[in-house]
Amino acid sequence: MAMPFAEEFDAEEPVIEAIRGGDRYAFEEFVRRRNRWVRGVIFGVLGDRECVDDVSQQVWSAVWQRIGELRDSRSWRPWLYRLTRNAAIDAGREISRRRNVVRPLAGDLQEHTSTPEPGAALARDEQHGEVLAAIQALPAIYREPFVLRHVNGWTYQEIGEVMGLPIDSVETRLVRARRFLRESLKDRIA
Repeated sequence: MAMPFAEEFDAEEPVIEAIRGGDRYAFEEFVRRRNRWVRGVIFGVLGDRECVDDVSQQVWSAVWQRIGELRDSRSWRPWLYRLTRNAAIDAGREISRRRNVVRPLAGDLQEHTSTPEPGAALARDEQHGEVLAAIQALPAIYREPFVLRHVNGWTYQEIGEVMGLPIDSVETRLVRARRFLRESLKDRIA
């Protein structure tokens, strides 16, 4: 019998306390259980699959180093969400900075080569690639709650709690995200 979502998260309190006491095995178990959740938050913020691994490693390193800052083990989820979201935002800024430096160079290289990247051609042919690209193209204000809801399975209330939004705002953002996706995909996917 599966535990309800809230009870599943409440069960982490003893694990958090063990981590706060320096228990590496408890930390490894927590990472194993929550890594998908953290990765979903990162993707929701960045919309870029290629960065998720690096940022999630940074997040878990920060969790181990900063777990002492968590005053109440019952509030681990908003704490981990903020830590993860901030790490993703920082990574996004760094990526943007690098792209602004590299973009002029990449344009020069494309003028000298005409062979498309084989992986890119395959990704364009697959519907999964189309859907993922459409999700990545969503503005972050809509992408983040969309991923939390439809990838991580969060309720509107849970999304509202961690994002600091009323449930009506969460619902509005999700409706708009779905509308954007339908519009974006209507001509690409049969």
